[in-house]
Parts: sequence; structure tokens; C-alpha cells
Amino acid sequence: MAYPNDFLDELRARTSLEAVISRKVKLTKKGREHSGLCPFHNEKTPSFTVVEEKGFYHCFGCGAHGDVIRFVMEDEGLPFHEAVQKLAADVGLPLPEFSKADLEAEKKRNSLYEIMEKAANWYISRLNSEEGKGAREYLKGRGLSQDTTQRFSLGFAPGRYTALKEAMMSRGIKEEELLACGLLSQKEGKDSIDKFRNRLMFPILDVRGRTIAFSGRALDDAPAKYMNSPETKLFHKGSVIYNLGGARKSAFDSGEILVVEGQMDVIALAEFGFENTVAPLGTAVTENQLHLLWRIVDEPTFCFDGDPAGFKAALRAMERALPLLQPGKSLQFALLPRGDDPDTLVRREGKESFANLLRKSLSLADLLWRQLTEKALVKTPEQRAGLEKVVFTKLSEIKNEKLKSYYRSDFGKRLNRLFRKQYAPKGSIKGKFTGTRNAVRPSGLLQTQIGRAQGDEAVATFLEEVILLSVLNHPKLAVDHFEDLSAIPFKDQDLGALQKSILDFAHDPKTPDINNLKDHLLKSGLETFYRRLHEKSTARNVKFARPETSFEMAEKWWHKTLERLMQISALKKDYEDLEQDYLENPSEQKWHRLTAIKTEINKSILNDEFLRDYDLDSMAGSTI
Repeated sequence: MAYPNDFLDELRARTSLEAVISRKVKLTKKGREHSGLCPFHNEKTPSFTVVEEKGFYHCFGCGAHGDVIRFVMEDEGLPFHEAVQKLAADVGLPLPEFSKADLEAEKKRNSLYEIMEKAANWYISRLNSEEGKGAREYLKGRGLSQDTTQRFSLGFAPGRYTALKEAMMSRGIKEEELLACGLLSQKEGKDSIDKFRNRLMFPILDVRGRTIAFSGRALDDAPAKYMNSPETKLFHKGSVIYNLGGARKSAFDSGEILVVEGQMDVIALAEFGFENTVAPLGTAVTENQLHLLWRIVDEPTFCFDGDPAGFKAALRAMERALPLLQPGKSLQFALLPRGDDPDTLVRREGKESFANLLRKSLSLADLLWRQLTEKALVKTPEQRAGLEKVVFTKLSEIKNEKLKSYYRSDFGKRLNRLFRKQYAPKGSIKGKFTGTRNAVRPSGLLQTQIGRAQGDEAVATFLEEVILLSVLNHPKLAVDHFEDLSAIPFKDQDLGALQKSILDFAHDPKTPDINNLKDHLLKSGLETFYRRLHEKSTARNVKFARPETSFEMAEKWWHKTLERLMQISALKKDYEDLEQDYLENPSEQKWHRLTAIKTEINKSILNDEFLRDYDLDSMAGSTI
């Protein structure tokens, strides 16, 4: 049996075409597209194009064309089902199990799409009928034009209990099919009735533009202002975003996407030219919805209503995103004036004023800092220590180690500035901190720590050597992880020269072979540096950096080494900044923070895991 279309659609939606292809092809971004040298034929001028927005690649040289599944099939020589299994494993999507029941279910699912389309058309007809007059007046009162109403396929569900049911069954559609679509509701022992009654109807579409559900806005005093379709075989609320298909092109063009609370906000903003606006189906944003947004732009902007509920919804989105953050992937938050929502604000203030508000959006880091410190007390040492614990405990939720280290560095500096404002000692400080001159005593202890920094530098250099030696013995690392390698700020000048030459080599379309790389380095006049790594460096004892190690193992530990280096570098930067601040304006709080950072550096460097990973028993005697 063929895989169900729903499964394949979800697999394509979860998988970044650009990310998959960039593992094999160096891609350069050009507008909404990426280009590079075609992997399917030899060429010197790039003619291979990747269009993430539409989910396909195309080579103008050899004619290769397809989606992410086709690319894996062609690139790795896999049959269709194996390519699907590989991609599904990469994104953690369970494979469907095939049976006769599956065949029947797929057939029924396709019929449900047809029923939903018929229901959508019937709702539209009711909006344009005499009984839809009140709904049309409501839309007119909200300032929506006829064109916009038609563009978003708005409809009307009459207030009668079985209006839709009777209309659909008269067309040969069975009651159980309408129940399966979520169009009817039924209590035990009672007849089924229409799910939506006296509501303005918003069709919800999937990535292929098919109607899979509805959202209905009450036109009376019903308890639920908005009502969504229940979960069905077609509709899973947490994996769908309203108007994502309609907003995709504008979002790609502008590099921005705006997330608002409700469908009316989406439609109102679209009328004012904000075509890149979407809405979750409810304010509790899900992990799947965040990943869908990040596939389109790096930092979606959330703009919820300017009331306590809207602010809480923004905080929930931030909390949901925190563990998922990756380098370059975050959120922005546009906070509206109290009492406003995007619809009312843009109509009252106009497009430019609303755009200006969006330009003043808070970063996720700024909103998180505001949440953690807005009501915090920091007058006493206990209060300051308590806030510091809260802050760093929250940051521990970030799973990406490199990003976590940057957040810790940034928030550590923010804490220092906050405490400096609250803690400004006048005259002398009693005890061993008495007077400016006597402050030399802790500074003297500080010098002991500074003297040990040479050990830190040795470890950093060692990690840099491990990273480069792994690349020299596995040149494919430089090709597959070009961006990561280029981002490393090598402090050792010799290693920096090797890095630059290796990156130059990685641009060459030749096979990334050890001998080719060696020849390239020798021709570049770097023979001495090359031999230093292979003959004199401690790194040569690291097992996973050796040429006989499998590429998969080398790649795994290369990433671990890079994360360790970046973590230590970030902590050292924190230490150096605070050290300078301490020397200029000493305080007991700063001294304890310096000691804490130093302890953390040592824990990161000298621990059993480190020694085991790198097989460096000799490092245990370091002066660090």
C-alpha cells in the first residue's frame, strides 16, 4: 500500500528541504531561494535551485526536479519506502502500519475531504442568502470588504439545529460521515444536531489547501465566543495554523511572520496589507506549531491582545519555545496597549503606526528578563542570591548547550547591572573589604585565580586542536559543517591560519579527501602547522580524532567538543567581564559570583566525563 497522503504531507511539512539538501550541497541564499552546484551532474556554475517555500528543488542544467523525498531517493540511491523511513526517523514521525483496514481508512479519509469542501460551499451560500443578512451586517460593521470575505471563504451557519445535516443528507451524504467530519454533535441517546449554529464560519485549510476543519464565531451571546471543529481524522488542532498557506509567500518575501490570537485579527490585518499574519487555533501555542513557523522565518513575532489574558498567552508561548530554541531560531513579542487588539488598533491608528509598534517588538530574551525580574526584590544578599538562582534555573531549560551558554553570559551581565544599581556602598565596607586600599586583599586572591588562567588557555587550545585534527582526518566535517567551523574564534593564530585554509578547501567541489586536504595545506605554506597537529599536539591521542575512526563517531564527538569549547569560552568571557567590574568597583556579591564562575569553569574542564571522553589522564595534574 502507498503511504497515506496525510502522512506524506506531514512528513514534508516537518522536514526542511533546505536543511536536508545543505548536508550534501553548499547552498547560497538568493531572495526566497537557495542555489548551489547540482549534486546530480558535474558543473562549475551553480544551476541547482532549492525553493523551500514550495517544497521543491530544480536543476536548470540537467533537469533534476522533485521534493525532499525524491532528493533522498536520488542522492542516496534509495527506493521510495526507504527514503520515507529515513526522513521519518530524522524528524521522529512514526510510520503508519499498513493493512486492509488502512486501505479502507485511506479511502474514507479522501471522501471526508470531499464532504468538508461541500460543507464549506454550503456555508458560503448561506452567508449570501436572506438568512445570512445578520452575519453580513456584522462583517460590514467590522469593516471587512466583500473581496476579503470571498478571499477567506467566510460562511454562515444558520441557527436551526439541523440545517446543515438536512442539506448534506439530501445530497447523499450519510450521518456517520458528517459525524466523522466533526460537522455534527451527538449526545448519548439523542439525535445528532449541527455542531455550528448561528456562527460566522472560517474554513481551516491544510498545507495542500484542502478544508479540514472550521472555526465558528458566535453571532449571539453563546458561552463560547469561538468554537473549533473537534479532533478528526483530518484535523489535529495542535499541528495546524490558521492562514499559514495564505501567509507563506508574504512571510518568505519579508522574512517576517505575525502571529495573532484570532481569525478576525488575521483577516483585518490582511486588509491593511499585513498578508503575513496567522493565528494558532487557541492561544496555547504548541511545539508543532512553533516548528512550522520556524520553517518559514527565524523569529516569528507574536502580537496577542493587550489584556492580562493576552500577556499570559505571550508568556505561555515563550515558555513553550524556551526548550526548543536553536541558534538563530527565536521569537519576538509585540506588546499592545492595554485594552487593544490588533484589529481595533490597526483600524484606529493606521497601518504605519501598527508597523512601527511591530518594529519595537521585544526579543524573547528581553521578555524573559522582564518576567523574571519585574517584581523581584534585590535589596539584601539573600534576595539577590534568590533571584540569581531563579534566573539560572530557568535558563537551564534551554536544551541547546551553545545557546544556553550565551544566555547565561547575557543574563549574568544583566544581573550585575541590576545589582549595581541596588548595591552602591558608600564610604568603607567593614571587615576585610574596608576601604579602597584594603580591597586589594580579595584582589590578591583574585590574582591567584588569574594565574591559573594559563591552564584554562591550554585547555581551550587543546580543544581547538582536537576540532581541527578531526577535520584534517575527516575532511567531510568541513564540508558538512562549514558554518559551525567558520564561526569558531580560534585564539591560537597558527590554528586560525589552518582554519582559514581548510575553509578555502571546503569551497572546492572536489571530493573532501585526506590527501587532497593535505596537499592543499602544504601548497598554502602551512606544513609546519599541519605537522604540529599530527606529531606534537596532545590532540593526536584523542581516539575519535584519528583517521581510522568512523565518520559517524568522529562527527558525534566533534560536535561535543565544539559545544564544550563554546561553553568554556562563554564562561571565561563572563569571568573576565565581571573581574574587570570587580576591580573597578569591588563588592562581596561580585567576589562570590567570580568564585562561582571559576568553579563552574573548573567543573566544565576537570571532570571524569571530560577525562574519559578525551583519554587524558595527564590533564588531571593541570594547575587549572
